[in-house]
Amino acid sequence: MTEPQVCVIIAARNAARTIPVAIASALREPEVAEVVVVDDASTDDTAKVARAADDGSGRLSVIRLDVNGGPSFARNAAIASSKSPFISILDADDFFLAGRFRELFASADWDFAADNIMMIRDDAATDVSKIAAPRFSPDPEFLDFERFIEGNISSRRVQRGELGFLKPVISRAFLDRHGLHYDENLRLGEDYELYARAVACGARFKVIRSCGYGAIVRADSLSGRHRTQDLKRLADADLALLAIDSLPEGSKAVLRRHERQVRDKYRLRNFLDMKNEQGLTSAAAYALASQSNLIPIVRGVAADKLDALFRRAGFGSKQPVPPLRFLMAATSPAGET
Repeated sequence: MTEPQVCVIIAARNAARTIPVAIASALREPEVAEVVVVDDASTDDTAKVARAADDGSGRLSVIRLDVNGGPSFARNAAIASSKSPFISILDADDFFLAGRFRELFASADWDFAADNIMMIRDDAATDVSKIAAPRFSPDPEFLDFERFIEGNISSRRVQRGELGFLKPVISRAFLDRHGLHYDENLRLGEDYELYARAVACGARFKVIRSCGYGAIVRADSLSGRHRTQDLKRLADADLALLAIDSLPEGSKAVLRRHERQVRDKYRLRNFLDMKNEQGLTSAAAYALASQSNLIPIVRGVAADKLDALFRRAGFGSKQPVPPLRFLMAATSPAGET
């Protein structure tokens, strides 16, 4: 593939502190023809700071939204305003590692292509422009629907590493051919839903273990906060995927597991919200309304109390967040250490 042209899309809200690094890392890459920043009704100087990060090449544009629409709305707006044949999503507090697109465009046998993610704890990040990833063997694989959905079913007390966190380069032609876009009803799991629907439509989703994306893990990250209703909407999105007639039964079985996990999280959160806002009587009535409500609520409350008991006893209930880790396990090339 020669001279690929990529549009980097950055949806940003109150990201004035971090967005210059994100923009600079995108403009540094020769394959990047456009960088579109959508300021999603920030209350700080995100738009002003983003414009100040322009390198004079004419590739940067900044769109300011007056009403907050969420990441899906912002990304759809950016995609609609751009023209490049390939689209790459970059979060406003993350960055690309040098040479990222060269690795991804080494072959042209994909519709979506993603690489490994270096996840750096906020207090361990210094000058990100000097950060280099270890050299990993690419070990390419293609994700089918079952593999992708299975890779998004999380486990309690295990560091999160769902495949929905991947940030692939996306073929605009594939999106246009299948009429795909981000679901603007979602403010949680919007990447997961788009990737799942694309793979269900036959997308060749290639993943390599080489690392080209840096993610800063922050306790106050917008992606780490969501409303209870966002969980319900994500579970409902799974139900919509289940309605795809062409999905084989094995794929639907895995998708039901994911839907059940998300729905159970919603039921527990909704119970806790009702307890805080309406009192224990109303919350108990909700829990006892059905077995589908009662079982995940009892399990969730018991697990939370057990975690609290372990903490009081001096035992960590969760793995500590390491200063640096990678989304996918990888190995160094043969002969290297």
